[in-house]
Amino acid sequence: MQLFLDTAEISEITARTGAGLVDGVTTNPSLMAKSGADIFERIAEICAAVDGPVSAEVVATDLEGILEEGRRLRAIADNVVVKLPLTADGLKACHIFSGEGIPTNVTLCFSLNQALLAAKAGATFVSPFVGRIEDMGGDGLGLLEAIREVYDQFGYETAILAASLRSATHVEMAARIGCDAATLPPKIFDSMILHPLTETGLKAFLDDWKKTGRSGLT
Repeated sequence: MQLFLDTAEISEITARTGAGLVDGVTTNPSLMAKSGADIFERIAEICAAVDGPVSAEVVATDLEGILEEGRRLRAIADNVVVKLPLTADGLKACHIFSGEGIPTNVTLCFSLNQALLAAKAGATFVSPFVGRIEDMGGDGLGLLEAIREVYDQFGYETAILAASLRSATHVEMAARIGCDAATLPPKIFDSMILHPLTETGLKAFLDDWKKTGRSGLT
């Protein structure tokens, strides 16, 4: 499963690359606004920092505006994925971009019907929002399972990108369900590394080594 960082902060991205763990980055208008950066300049910086897909979202809501913004974003770098809202015009734009060979990420998916339409429109990725569904008392993980089942049944190639993940457990469950990718905030990414038994075990090993009177291996 691919792991994407959900951030528009360069420092958060570069601090976590270098070990082959980060496969890409997702951004959205909220993250871009929080960064205070020019969207085109920041997307270019992110694309230079990672080799994998970088989702850059349009803010237009009408078809012509979506197409114009999407093409401008795609022109920034070859690894830009144009992020589109799951609306009627967003799906139309997705179909057009698919015909032009422009990869897309259809976002704000909250139902199986929406995921089905995104796949039929030719989306490269679809982003079901697990945490937001569960905030409203729904079954976000159940939606991932349903999408996986339907996509496999009909052979849709759209990748399931689990989004709005709130914990490392969400990441584990998305992996077990068979999602193709997951995007997560840096703090959730960092939490995947941690386990109390790893910390206590390492401390015990190092304490025993110190008893030898040596600080390193020599």
